[in-house]
Amino acid sequence: MMVRACNRREVNIYLPKYSASFLLLAVFVLIFILHNMDFQKGQPKKSGGDFLVTRLHDLKLGAGVAGKVVDHLNGCYSAVFSLLWEGSAQVEVTLVHPSEAVTVLRRLTSEQPDRIYFQSVFHSGSVSETTTCNVCLRPTQQPLCNYTDRHTGEPWFCYKPKKLSCDARITHSKGGFKENLKAEEKKLFQSDVNMKVSIQASGSASVVVLPKKTDVKNSDVKCEHCGYYYQGAWRALGGTTVHQFNTSSDIRQCLKHKMVHLYGDSTIRQWFEHLITVLPELKKFNLHTLKQVGPFIALDYANNTLVTYRCHGPPIRFVDVPTSSLRYIANELDGLPGGSNTVVVLGIWSHFSTFPIEVYIRRLQSIRRAVVQLLDRAPGTLVIIRTANLKALTLYEALTNSDWYSLQRDKVLRAVFKGLNVHLVDAWEMGLAHDLPHSLHPQHPIIENMIDVILSYICPEKGS
Repeated sequence: MMVRACNRREVNIYLPKYSASFLLLAVFVLIFILHNMDFQKGQPKKSGGDFLVTRLHDLKLGAGVAGKVVDHLNGCYSAVFSLLWEGSAQVEVTLVHPSEAVTVLRRLTSEQPDRIYFQSVFHSGSVSETTTCNVCLRPTQQPLCNYTDRHTGEPWFCYKPKKLSCDARITHSKGGFKENLKAEEKKLFQSDVNMKVSIQASGSASVVVLPKKTDVKNSDVKCEHCGYYYQGAWRALGGTTVHQFNTSSDIRQCLKHKMVHLYGDSTIRQWFEHLITVLPELKKFNLHTLKQVGPFIALDYANNTLVTYRCHGPPIRFVDVPTSSLRYIANELDGLPGGSNTVVVLGIWSHFSTFPIEVYIRRLQSIRRAVVQLLDRAPGTLVIIRTANLKALTLYEALTNSDWYSLQRDKVLRAVFKGLNVHLVDAWEMGLAHDLPHSLHPQHPIIENMIDVILSYICPEKGS
């Protein structure tokens, strides 16, 4: 690997594979270039496609910012960092997947989109049957039950049970996973070898950020949703200023007279669970629903605050979801009156990883239509959307929920909702920039910062 740090002059440092060295030669932006080596042959790679993530951080300052990686398609990658605090900082580079592994992930989606399959139980009287279900099913002699949603057009099918009618379906569950991976392909997904492996520095990985010069122009970094950590708190680089809601009283006051409706997967449910934990007055009603599935409702009667959660419709990998609880987000939004006291929070990405991207695009388009109609009839409604985030990867997670899959869906989500009056919680950057390990369900300090972002949208400071 070769690393180059640039600022009108260049220093070339030639290093062995999976190592890096960094030298600061810039005042406001740090750029370095990495040259990868082939994992098996040990020769310089002449093509791109490797999946790398980077960050600049200082543990003592509680500071961190995600870097932007640019693939030059020739085995060379640039990583660009905004220098946002003075003092020391460490550069960290992580190889998530080599290009050969990405090729396998692409092939699996093309050839085996049904490698995660689902099941439904059909029951009537004393008779029960279980059949396989999915967005699409491979043709067999067995007839199908068509559960395509009439309003959104979202497709869903189950093989028809032999004895019971399609109307007898009562539950939905994740069925299982078919790996179907060749032995040599498995070698491309080895933790701490060529998957989620930190590229260690052969020299110093430290940089020193110099004080800002007063005569330098155009040095401020601006972007719509991105930000960085400083002293453990997330700071936005554009849009609404993020401020900290450090006490339950602060949060309670912000949510007073608000109805907050959360829709999505378990990463959205995590926010519901956080709110009812930090607000003792927000009492969760016992609806006798499954902990993983919901729906949930919590009410602070004295402050006229309502918080609800409902999981999104299939595909969803929860177990034993009553079919009566399977609701599509677009349909739920169509049933909301909306208004200035209504907050809608959406998060839908993880359960779509194994399917062709067109399946995800179609789902987002139906949600987008519902969001547009909601904002048309109730312009004061606040809509907040959570992006995807990185996670720990095992072989199973890589084949079904890889960060590479998440990144593709993250890009699509941002594109679909671009230009609408919605706000993003950039979970991708908030997870990447933090010192805590990547996790599907981020740890408490990251969740606290995410909630601060949400509350800052709900209760912005004057002038922000």
